Parts: sequence; structure tokens; C-alpha cells
Amino acid sequence: MSGHDASLIEVDGPWTHRQISAGGTRFHVAEAGAEAGEGPLVLLLHGFPEFWWSWHNQLVSLPAAGYRAAAVDLRGYGGSDKPPRGYDLVTLAGDAAGLVRALGEANAIVVGHDWGGLLAWTMAVYHPKIVQRLAVVSAPHPLRLRQAVGGDPRGQGWATRHTFGYQVPLWPERRLVRDDAALVGKLLRDWSGPGWPDERTEQLVRRAVQIPGVAHSALEYHRWLFRSQARPDGIRYAHRMRAPIQVPTLQLHGALDTCMLPASAQGSGRYVSAPYRWKLIDGAGHFPHQERPRAFDAQLLGWLGDPEPER
Repeated sequence: MSGHDASLIEVDGPWTHRQISAGGTRFHVAEAGAEAGEGPLVLLLHGFPEFWWSWHNQLVSLPAAGYRAAAVDLRGYGGSDKPPRGYDLVTLAGDAAGLVRALGEANAIVVGHDWGGLLAWTMAVYHPKIVQRLAVVSAPHPLRLRQAVGGDPRGQGWATRHTFGYQVPLWPERRLVRDDAALVGKLLRDWSGPGWPDERTEQLVRRAVQIPGVAHSALEYHRWLFRSQARPDGIRYAHRMRAPIQVPTLQLHGALDTCMLPASAQGSGRYVSAPYRWKLIDGAGHFPHQERPRAFDAQLLGWLGDPEPER
């Protein structure tokens, strides 16, 4: 990553920027709060088309509540490596599990938004010992998402039409970065409730998408999910994901989400055998942790502080 790219990503704030290697891949992490071994680690996984900045509010609120928070740039994004392959959910879950160990912890509370949420669900099945608790934002369980797209083509199928458009080579990458990544700003506005994104967030996300390699890597996530459905790797993944999740799970969703419809996310609890809590955040769209950070943090911190999170 060039110095120019680093300056785009390493936004100043009450956090520290680090490069951490896990499984031969280097990841950029913004970290705040208690030292290793003190407060519980909360690993924050962003979605499309963002980067670690997605969690800048929680990098303040979580440490204030005594947690150690680490927001990572996922593989292919921001200041992390952008290898040519590895954009399937199984590899990405391995990345995140490796990061927890590289951060010096045996396990973590895993909080994922959008693609980071799909990845968090996957971690809880493939690396159950690493996930202490699971909080998923704006992301149905992967099998529930599959049912929703197939079973409601005019609802969730239409809402995820961008993923179908990303299947062709090269053209979607060009479109994403054209005109100073204007399309990225449009996606943020289209998927959120009124009044978001703020100008600073929009500029940061639009600039980060234009770092060489990011647009292509980000779209590879969508390509794998779509193309693997009928392939052996995708069939194996779907079969494995039927295993019940055995850690306390919180599912938060914006009531106005037009990208992942609340009705599509509901019903994910059937894949959780541990205590499960579902909460809608009023007035928020696809990015509730940024659109309504106070309401979001109240739900997350309340649940984290509850030793017996009821169903």
C-alpha cells in the first residue's frame, strides 16, 4: 500500500492503527480500548462497500464500556492485502479467526455488518471456539438469505439485484469507481434512512473504494456467493451452515433497510440453538450502527452486559 493510500485509511482518532498478519495475509486494524488480556475483545467486521471506518462510533463507545475494540479492513479492502483469491466466506471466516489469535486472544465477541455479518455467521459455525458471542447487523443467516432471494424474487430478489449485476467481468469495477466513485455514494444513500451518510463518511468511503484493487476484491465477494450456489464448494458450505449456532446471538436490523429487508433477516433465529435476541432499530436503514449510533449502542452494550441474554 502506498503512502497516499495509507493516509486515506489511517484516519486519526482515539484509536491506533496496526498491520497484523494472519495466515499469511496482512490486515489493517484500527484498535481502541483495554490492552490485550484485559477487556474482552470485540472484533468488528464491516460490509460492502465500506472499510473499518464503518465502526468509528463503536471504537469510542465500546472502550468507554470497558471492551477492547478492533475494527478490521476485510481481505481486499482498505489497508489490508488484496490477494487474487480467497473471497469465499470460508476463507474469510478463517481470516477473522486468525486475526483473533493474532490479536493475542483465544476468542472474541464478533460483531459483523452486511458482508461482515455473513462472515460472522460463518465464523460461528466453522470456528465455534473462537466466537464467544455473535452480534449480526443487517445480515440474514446465509441460508435464510438464500431462501429469501429465491422465495421472494420481487422483494429480496429485487433488493439484491446489484449482486446479479456484479457477475460480469470488469465493467462493474469501472462503474463503481467512475466519477470519483459517485455510485458508492448513491448506494450509501439508497440503502440508508433519511439524513445519512454524513459528508465525511461518504468522502472517506468513496476514496477508499478507489484504492487500487479494492473495487475488484469487493465484487469478488458477490461473485463467489452467486457462482458457488451450484458448485461443490457452495453446496458443501450450505450443508455445513445447517449446523446450529451455539453461542448467544444478537441480531440487529434497521427497520428501513432496503438492501437486506427486515423480513428476509427474520427467521435466522431458527439456526441458533443458544439464547437469541432480535431487535429492529427504528428510523435506520442498512447502516444502523452509523445512522442511529446511540440506539444501536444501547442494544449492543445492553446485550453484552447481560450475563443471561434471554431469548
